[in-house]
Amino acid sequence: MRSTGSKKLSVIALLLPALFAAGSALAADPVVGRWKTIDSDSGKPKSIVEITQAPNGVVTGRIVELLNPSKPNPVCDKCKDDRKDKPITGMEIIRGMKAEGGGKYAGGTILKPDEGKVYKSKMELIEGGQKLEVSGCIAFICKSQTWLRQ
Repeated sequence: MRSTGSKKLSVIALLLPALFAAGSALAADPVVGRWKTIDSDSGKPKSIVEITQAPNGVVTGRIVELLNPSKPNPVCDKCKDDRKDKPITGMEIIRGMKAEGGGKYAGGTILKPDEGKVYKSKMELIEGGQKLEVSGCIAFICKSQTWLRQ
């Protein structure tokens, strides 16, 4: 007859591989983390964006810090959607992005708060995942930036 202690050990031994398998399935997407945005015009750091992934796989990004803002606590006064007149710090600027494989993401949008414009967006991890190439287009007008992993 087995003791209660050895039954518990057997159950734990059986569950551990399942827990590790579940943990690896829930591992964060490579794009998840904090990124320093670099202004494509001035070449200067502009903000820190934190990219997260929802359980359904959708990737979003939120400004968690503005670097050298032109005024304290700026709001998105040029926005035309639900972000109008909301603080830029804490604002979700990347919405609906989905992984396409190979470090590429598409199907989402990106907001440029200082313009209030929402662009169709694509992102691609480059240089071993240390940089993120982010592009956004409205019709034939496209802009791109390279962000640095923090």
